[in-house]
Amino acid sequence: MAQTNKEINTLTNKDLSIQISLSGLSFCILQRDTNTISSLTEINFDKKLNYLVLLDHLKNAIEDTPALQQSFNSITVVHDNDLSNLVPMPLFDEDHLADYLKFSSKILKSDYIATDDIVLNDSVNVYVPFININNFIYDTFGEFTFKHVSSVLIENILLTEKNADEPKVYVNVGQDHFEIIIVDKAKLVLNNTFDFSSKEDFIYYILFTTEQLNLNPETFQLILLGQIEEGDELYNIAYKYIRFVSFGGRNENYNFVETPKSKHSNFTLIHSF
Repeated sequence: MAQTNKEINTLTNKDLSIQISLSGLSFCILQRDTNTISSLTEINFDKKLNYLVLLDHLKNAIEDTPALQQSFNSITVVHDNDLSNLVPMPLFDEDHLADYLKFSSKILKSDYIATDDIVLNDSVNVYVPFININNFIYDTFGEFTFKHVSSVLIENILLTEKNADEPKVYVNVGQDHFEIIIVDKAKLVLNNTFDFSSKEDFIYYILFTTEQLNLNPETFQLILLGQIEEGDELYNIAYKYIRFVSFGGRNENYNFVETPKSKHSNFTLIHSF
């Protein structure tokens, strides 16, 4: 987890979390004194954008939303992309950040590389944040914290599964991609991200991944998070090929001014506080 060093935001009772991906933006405001999520907003794009257009959409969203133009006690930005890799902490060397990414992600020499420590997994998440987004947030709000979406997922899933004794397959669904986290006996087994454009892509990547780990679709538990609901095409095809399918939960104790779509939606955004 990295943090900027500008002058501290004016102390208020409100925290802001922003999740950024090339296919959408999400905003969440937490009123700390009443433990209430006062605002929860999603903006989905028709297609993946490039970094410059993404920044324009973020600027427009803030300019058009009065609730985002106030002072916040803390601000967290969650970077949602596939430019990340986990490194065991005993093997981590800060002088070789690019080496940890170059075989699994397309990176440039000019890319800024950040890290999140994942203590529960004794690992370091090495990733490339949207640096133009970070610069804009810094100029607009001042001090803020940022982290990678997979860091939020892994930390919270490992906490949930700390006493589990059987394999669980978690899938966090976005508009055109999903993260898959597999745990067994409270240990992280796999973390990966896949793009998909059809329900067939969706189930193929899940079944292929679990097959490589010798997991039987008749016995393992598939737990769904994010932008997926019972009865939609992604859920139906998962249920067709996997025997045990259920929805996860955020397990938070917040009050909500407006009820979220479901107990499993906006998992990483809300858990980033």
